[in-house]
Amino acid sequence: MNARTPETHPLTWRLDHGAPVETLAAYEALAGYAAARRALADLEPAALTQLVKDANLRGRGGAGFPTGVKWSLVPMGADAGRKYLLCNADEMEPGTFKDRLLLEQLPHLLIESMVLAAWAIQATRGYVFLRGEYVLATERLNRALAEARERGYLGRNVLGTGWDFDVFVHTGAGRYICGEETALINSLEGRRANPRAKPPFPQIAGAWGRPTIVNNVETLCNLPGIVLHGAQWYTALSRGLSGDGGTKLYGVSGRVRRPGLWELPMGSSARTILEDLAGGMQPGLELKAWLPGGASTDFLLPEHLDLAMDYDTIARARSRLGTGLMTVVDRTQPIVPVVRNLEEFFARESCGWCTPCRDGLPWSVKLLRAIERGEGRPGDIEILESLTTQLGPGRTHCALAPGAVEPLQSALRFFRSEFESGIRASAASKETV
Repeated sequence: MNARTPETHPLTWRLDHGAPVETLAAYEALAGYAAARRALADLEPAALTQLVKDANLRGRGGAGFPTGVKWSLVPMGADAGRKYLLCNADEMEPGTFKDRLLLEQLPHLLIESMVLAAWAIQATRGYVFLRGEYVLATERLNRALAEARERGYLGRNVLGTGWDFDVFVHTGAGRYICGEETALINSLEGRRANPRAKPPFPQIAGAWGRPTIVNNVETLCNLPGIVLHGAQWYTALSRGLSGDGGTKLYGVSGRVRRPGLWELPMGSSARTILEDLAGGMQPGLELKAWLPGGASTDFLLPEHLDLAMDYDTIARARSRLGTGLMTVVDRTQPIVPVVRNLEEFFARESCGWCTPCRDGLPWSVKLLRAIERGEGRPGDIEILESLTTQLGPGRTHCALAPGAVEPLQSALRFFRSEFESGIRASAASKETV
């Protein structure tokens, strides 16, 4: 890979020498907080929001919603009152580890990015909702926050602007549902992590009833580059025709030669990521299927590898970009136990608020276990297909169940014969008896 520069790798160029940039001194020596100084001196909040809109920065947490549009829904003005900025650093999506890199290796990049986002919406308090298992990230982030306060980047009268803003770390107890922004807000408030009904949306009534923005770690960390280099530069970084701006942290896990994480132009092909960077499948193995962006996305096949990894292209292939971290399955792996493992995770992580998710996901697990053992009954596959509809978009309180059934519905579409073999084995055993 070519050397990383601020112009080509805005997220990771500071790591080109191979060591974490943990301290404030090290970060400032690499243009750290230059964007915050420029924005707070030269950009009105509305101008910064417009800049992010023009850059077409889409949320990197999985949904891909335009960040600037999200910010523009927050009430502004002297009578708007207290507002909050929340950073979603929970990262509980199986197969995803991109935010961990930024949190552990570049804690000040996130802090500077939160200063910029908070300036845009005029928030006075920020929280990083951090996955509790990320112990090293917690330690480094808290040290970085103390340094930033001491230097005047946080606290009262930030950089002499008369604006107050501070950030605090809140470690979660380990719940996948906290990736949903209103469940995250409830957990932060000390409540049970159930998603809220919307509307009202958090931009109007979020944490403690006040206007709140929730952004993912990677989403926020794009902001300094946009401020320093402009929207046109940012959109020009990407590839393809989708118009998605910037670069993306892509990764691969599974039985490949070099599992890992790379910053690439948005819209890079899946083949580039899997074969050129991850080195392809391990010796003697052949690709069977792959999830493009975490466990809650539909399987794609080897013939999809030349697709651009952007939101719209992957959506047209009947999947989702999600977090952009691929999980591969090789041809020695039966698909039924792979899917059963995923559905067990989602069933366990359901908050239990709505009936389709609470009862439907365990039902799918029960059927998949029976098919995996060769004990499936005629009609089980049809029930599974029905569950993918009954648990689909618009049928549940939040997006957990619709995401959970994505790998199931695509596995049924592409590998139905493997499910049928579990039924046939059951029928044959009954005939023998």
